[in-house]
Parts: sequence; structure tokens; C-alpha cells
Amino acid sequence: MRKFGLIGYPLGHSFSKKYFTEKFLREHISDCSYENYQLENLDTFSELVSSEKELFGLNITIPYKSEIIRFLDEIDAEAEEIGAVNVINIKRYPNKIKLYGYNSDVTGIRDTLLPFIGSSVTNALVLGTGGSSRAVCYVLNKLGLKVDLVSRDRKPGTLVYSEIDKVVLERTQIIINTTPLGMFPNISGMPDISYHNLNKNHILFDLVYNPEITSFLKRGAEQGCTVLSGLKMLHSQAEKSWEIWNSENI
Repeated sequence: MRKFGLIGYPLGHSFSKKYFTEKFLREHISDCSYENYQLENLDTFSELVSSEKELFGLNITIPYKSEIIRFLDEIDAEAEEIGAVNVINIKRYPNKIKLYGYNSDVTGIRDTLLPFIGSSVTNALVLGTGGSSRAVCYVLNKLGLKVDLVSRDRKPGTLVYSEIDKVVLERTQIIINTTPLGMFPNISGMPDISYHNLNKNHILFDLVYNPEITSFLKRGAEQGCTVLSGLKMLHSQAEKSWEIWNSENI
């Protein structure tokens, strides 16, 4: 039996176990299982990998996408540029274990956004500065968009929420929430922006996928915005994870 799983804290919001369990049933994959490994910190990560002899792949979620890198033997160029890893391929040899890091968020983000990025979409506002934000910015930059980052705290090269005024929103076509705000069970939470200044020319994308339509997206929809949930991204990045775990060339 090959095992795969998810590491993060907390994991009550996660759909990954459900997604892969259903995938294994649907595709008649009887020799695999998927588990949640909720770790309050990464102190026991190495012990987990060495003790779970049938563990061959992991997904990494909040808050460890950047911190996990120090445990890895190799990291692919894309994940290294982003500075965040959310997929680990575990290679087990007779006398050693090798850990290889990748970022499948890029695939999920790109697959979600591409159908909506036309010539009129030139400026993006990215809410949050964590590991997921870095993956989003990487994709947006590759697509040729100008990106403004927003943080709760004042940092060089970023805006704070109080600076997102009507002028900023008028020059922006796409707004992406990479923060946990609005994630189950705190579903009433949402980024602090002036929703009344949004309109049909705006696209809102929320990386949160539980609930599928967050308060952020609901407010945007009320203003006529195009809204994109995180479910498409979840499915795309999960399938990319599966490809990584099963590729002989990776």
C-alpha cells in the first residue's frame, strides 16, 4: 500500500483527503491511501517520513510551504524561484530517503486564471504575502500583468489595506485573495477592501475553497464582478501532485 498525505496546521478546512480518497475509488486505485498529518510545528517532520515506510508523497499547506524547504534534498527551479513548496516526492532507497520539492499551486492558479486573462486585464491586486501569494505573483508576472501586493503590515514594496482606495481599484482588473480570511469555520471573514467600489470590470479570485463561495466572492458578485472559487485550483494542483508522485522522470 502506497501512502500519500497532507501536512499543515490546522487541517479541518482541507478537502485533499476527500478528493484523493474519492479519486482512488473512482479510478479503482486500490493500492493507495491518503491521510492528514496535522503538525503543530515541523519538529517531528523527519521522524514522520522515516517512520511511515509506505509514505511516498506529501502535499504541504498553510503555514509550512516555505518552512518545509529546509528539509528537502532538491527543489525544482520553479518552486525555488517562488520560495514555496506544496508537493514533496519521497524516494526511498535501501540506505537513504530523498525528498524532492515542487509547487503545483502554479498549475492550479494558471489553469484557473488563463480563461479570464484577456488583453484588457493588465493590473492585479494580490491580498497577502505568504507562500500562496508568491505562487500567484509568479504566475501573474509570467502572464505579463503588473502586480500590487497588499499586506496587513507595512513592508517595502507593498500596500496596506487602508491604501486600497477607489483610485487603486479603478486601475485594477483582478483581485486575488491568498489569505485564510473567510475559510471554514470563520466563514464571515473577508479582506478589508472597499467592496462598494467594485464593478463588472473586476475579477475576484479566492484561493480559499471551503466554503466554495466565500464572503469575499459573495460581496464581489453583489457588485457584478466575475468571481472564481478555489475549487478549480484545488483540482488542478491535486492532479499535478498525482502526476509528480507517479512520474519516473521526477
